[in-house]
Amino acid sequence: MKIKEDSSTKWFRLIAYIVVLAGSIMCLLPFLLILSASLSSNASIMTDGYRLIPKEFSLEGYKVIFQIPDEVLRAYGVTAFVTVVGTLIGLLFMTMAGYVLQRKDFKYRNFFAFVIYFTTLFGGGLVPYYMLINNYLKFSNSMYALIWPGLMTPFLIILMRSFITSAVPDEVVESSKIDGANDFVIYYRIVLPLAVPGLATIGLFLALHYWNDWFSSAMYISDASKYQLQFYLYNIINTSNFLNSIGAGAGVTLSEGVPSETMKMSMAIVVTGPILLLYPFIQRYFVKGLTVGAVKG
Repeated sequence: MKIKEDSSTKWFRLIAYIVVLAGSIMCLLPFLLILSASLSSNASIMTDGYRLIPKEFSLEGYKVIFQIPDEVLRAYGVTAFVTVVGTLIGLLFMTMAGYVLQRKDFKYRNFFAFVIYFTTLFGGGLVPYYMLINNYLKFSNSMYALIWPGLMTPFLIILMRSFITSAVPDEVVESSKIDGANDFVIYYRIVLPLAVPGLATIGLFLALHYWNDWFSSAMYISDASKYQLQFYLYNIINTSNFLNSIGAGAGVTLSEGVPSETMKMSMAIVVTGPILLLYPFIQRYFVKGLTVGAVKG
């Protein structure tokens, strides 16, 4: 039986739809501006500014980025490898940590939870962190330096604990123990399937962290073949700015030099493309995971 809505409910629904539509358009406009700028000529951007529809269509920004396609593809490969491996291992470690911390029969769970939370408030600083990675762990100029630092994020561990607490009732764990299941069986066959929304949420956060990371390459990597995509494109921007500054000193106009403005926008499209393609597949898990963690965490 269909329930009739009163006029106030209909007006509220209409206003809500309008607000959501306006917010969506406001979020979409910056991306459309970036896409339009990446397809515009550098001269038109410098003279007319950014426009939703390119005034002078050009692919010069993409041509500069992919002038050496082998290096771009190699940087893409490094970033993809670090993102996939780091996300999978990080999910394994953080789900195991979250599962242990939510177990009420774990005697020291409050102590370890406090230690993990304490690290979100205070840190040793950049110099001790660099010394740990470079001097003690000897991860300099290796993939370990790109993957290891993001494997155990305190905030995500706390979030994962909240997901598992909300999704896995204590009665299910106790009944599994009575049936003879050990902790690893409970973790693999019960906790992980029930915590899929949490896994999707934490996995997206981890993947975004690894994909957007450029600082690790700047700090610990000297071999150009191991540069991440973000740092590789960052070097291209610096090089173009340097060449344009030389050209300006020699009396050459900016539009005649390297298309720095168009290239920046093209880089943004190149970098965000894979993430935009990934998000729709995990959106429903992501939204559900955030809701569970916010309501019952």
